[in-house]
Amino acid sequence: MTSHVTAYRAAILHSLADPAEVGIEQSYEYFEDGVLIVENGRVIEVGPADQLLPKLQGIDVQEYRDALITPGFIDTHIHYPQTGMIASYGEQLLDWLNTYTFPTEQQFADKAHAADVAGIFLKELLRNGTTTALVFGSVHKQSVDAFFEAAEALDLRMIAGKVMMDRNAPDYLTDTPESSYADSKELIERWHGKGRLHYAVTPRFAPTSTPEQLALAGRLFAEFPDLYMHTHLSENRAEIEWVKELFPKRSGYLDVYDHYQLIGPRAVFAHGVHLCDAECQRLAETGSAVAFCPTSNLFLGSGLFDLEKLEQHGVRVGLGTDVGAGTSFSQLQSLNEAYKVMQLQGKKLDPFKSLYLATLGGARALYLDHQIGNFATGKDADFVVLDYNATPLISYRMQQAKSLEEKLFALTILGDDRAVKETFAAGRRVHSRD
Repeated sequence: MTSHVTAYRAAILHSLADPAEVGIEQSYEYFEDGVLIVENGRVIEVGPADQLLPKLQGIDVQEYRDALITPGFIDTHIHYPQTGMIASYGEQLLDWLNTYTFPTEQQFADKAHAADVAGIFLKELLRNGTTTALVFGSVHKQSVDAFFEAAEALDLRMIAGKVMMDRNAPDYLTDTPESSYADSKELIERWHGKGRLHYAVTPRFAPTSTPEQLALAGRLFAEFPDLYMHTHLSENRAEIEWVKELFPKRSGYLDVYDHYQLIGPRAVFAHGVHLCDAECQRLAETGSAVAFCPTSNLFLGSGLFDLEKLEQHGVRVGLGTDVGAGTSFSQLQSLNEAYKVMQLQGKKLDPFKSLYLATLGGARALYLDHQIGNFATGKDADFVVLDYNATPLISYRMQQAKSLEEKLFALTILGDDRAVKETFAAGRRVHSRD
C-alpha cells in the first residue's frame, strides 16, 4: 500500500487518563502550537511544531489559525430512528415512547426510508464532531443494514444493533424471541468486525422483552467474540417500578440483566440515573459501562445523574446525547448540560474531565481506547478542528480567556455544531463547515 502522510498544525489537546484517577494536571497533554502527523488513517506522532516541522520536508501541512484540534467525540448512547422526532414535546418517558417514539420507528420497515435517515443522522453526527457512536436501530433488521451501509461508505467506527422487543409495544413493532435471535445473528455475521463496524445486541429495555427473549439475547451476547450489549437502565422511577412488577423474582432492575447474562465488558447501560450502591458496585466489578445522557434526562424530567457516585465505585462512564429524547447531536451541548446537572447536586465538572468524558472516557467505556480516544501513536486518526472564532460571542469570549481551562470551558458552554470547523475519520475529511 502506498504511504500517504499528512500533518495538521494548530493548538492540540487530548486526554491521557481520567482526571479522577491521576489528577487534572496529569490527565491531558496540550501543545499551544502543535502538529498532528497522520499516515494511512492512523496517528504517527503528535507534539510541538518546532520539534516536528523539521521532520516534515515535502509533506503537506494543513494549518489552522485560532483553532483547537481534539480527538473526535464519542457518543455512547443515541437512537438514529429518532432523528426526525427530536424536540417533540416533553412527556415522561413511558408516555413519550407511546406518543412519539413507536409511531416514528414504524417507518423503518421501509429500507429506503431507513437509508435516508441514516444519511441525515451521520451527517449530523459529523457536523457536530462525533466520529464514533453506539447506536440503536429499530426492530427492523433492514434499519441496521441501512445504517451500516452508510457508515461503511464513510469508513466510520460505529456500533449498532437491531432492537429486540417482543411485548409491551405496538404489534407493528414487536418481534419474537426466535426471530430477534435469528435476525440479530444474521446481522452479526454480515457486519460485526467488517472494517471499523461493530455489532451490539440490543434489547430495548427489560419491560419490552419477555424472559425468553432476554435469555436468547444473553446467549447471543456470549456466542460471538467482542460483541456489545446496549440497553436502558433505571432512567425513570415509574419504569423501575414497572420492572419490579414484571420481574418479581429479581432483586432489582440491574439484576434482571445480570440474571440473563447481559452484563460484563462491552455491556453499556444508558442513563443509570437511579442506581443504588450495590448496583454501581456490580457494574464496576463486571466491567460494564453507563452512558451519562444529560440533555435527555433533563428534557424528560428523569432526574440528576450522579457521576461522582459511579466514579467512586469505579464504573466506566461515557457521554451520550440520546437523540431523540436528547435535544442536541452536539457533545459540546451535552457537556453544557452535564455541568448544570453537577451544579444542581452541589458538585463540579472540570473542563478537562469534560474533555475526557467526550473522548477517551467514551472510548474506555466502549473498550475501544486501544484504537480511539486520544492521539497515541497507532490509533485511528479521528479528530475534530474547533474554531475559536465560530461565532462573534465565542470569538469575543476567547479574547478574554486567560488560560486553556477558560477556553475549554467556554467552548463547552457556548459551543455547538458551529464550533466544528472540520471533522476527520481515519485521516479523511468527512465534514467541512465552510
